[in-house]
Amino acid sequence: MIRAIIFDLDNTLVDFMRLKYESISAAARGMIDAGLDRDPESIIQGLYDIYDAEGMEYKGVFDSFLNAVEGNIDPRILACGIVEYRRARTANLVLYPHVKHTLMTLIRKGYRLAILTDAPRLKAWIRLANLNLQHYFDPVITHDDTGYHKPHSAPFQRMLQELGLSAEEVMMVGDWPERDIEGARKLGLHTALAAYGSTMDTANHRADHELPDLRSLLEILETLNEGLHPASSAAE
Repeated sequence: MIRAIIFDLDNTLVDFMRLKYESISAAARGMIDAGLDRDPESIIQGLYDIYDAEGMEYKGVFDSFLNAVEGNIDPRILACGIVEYRRARTANLVLYPHVKHTLMTLIRKGYRLAILTDAPRLKAWIRLANLNLQHYFDPVITHDDTGYHKPHSAPFQRMLQELGLSAEEVMMVGDWPERDIEGARKLGLHTALAAYGSTMDTANHRADHELPDLRSLLEILETLNEGLHPASSAAE
């Protein structure tokens, strides 16, 4: 009996790659407008190169970029890049289609919903709050809570402990086969690949289920639980 669904956040609920590209593009335009004599494409590529080396949540990306290409940090250029990045980030923080409807349906049916993300704690909560999803999930486990990234077992074990459920009672939904799916599989959780948001090679994924759209999760759970109500079953 599945009683809880764990969701990855970026590229599972939120179109993070689109968000990142639009934010970086806006930052490039802002820095050029402030006086940086570079073409937008080279700025965008330079920022992505730093993210590739330091991680997509790296806070010092603009400082590192300006030091690398200019040899110094002009505060006017830095400030304009940061401001435009933040404006675009808020404007482009959107859910995938049918996410909110699916989440609300799952809650009505008695499922517990949780978030397991490699994002830093504050950034994860800011995204959830901006989307008015801060009350949908409990618990929310981030990288800061364990110090480990998926697929390490620590985040998954912490989640099961917080939920108070066994692995057989929980399903993990995520876009990254190596991290979300394999990490969950090793502990015996049910798994579903968010194929609609994945930017990875998913040809050989080993998820139990593949989701072309998040709402297809509802039918899968109905079949697995044979129409039983998770909340009432847990109380028996």
